[in-house]
Amino acid sequence: MNNALTAIKAIHKADRSDLNKIIEAVKLQQKFLAKQAARTFTIGDTVQFKGRGNRTVVGTVHKVNPKTIVVDSPSQGRWKVTASMLQSLEA
Repeated sequence: MNNALTAIKAIHKADRSDLNKIIEAVKLQQKFLAKQAARTFTIGDTVQFKGRGNRTVVGTVHKVNPKTIVVDSPSQGRWKVTASMLQSLEA
């Protein structure tokens, strides 16, 4: 938490050029985390996530994209989900 507060204070003091560098660094880190999360899943894994209306969707991984996972749920269809939203149900 202390790192976040330090970063926020630095952002408040930054000029336009520095802000553009910060934004680019944030985007790069988000892309890295999304790809890292996607690498943890393989086709056939059983996963769950919160879908529309906050309902829990359980399904199997159908396809692994660089940043998203296609989940096939027998009762609720096929979903394209950001990997960081998925929770593995494998033991």
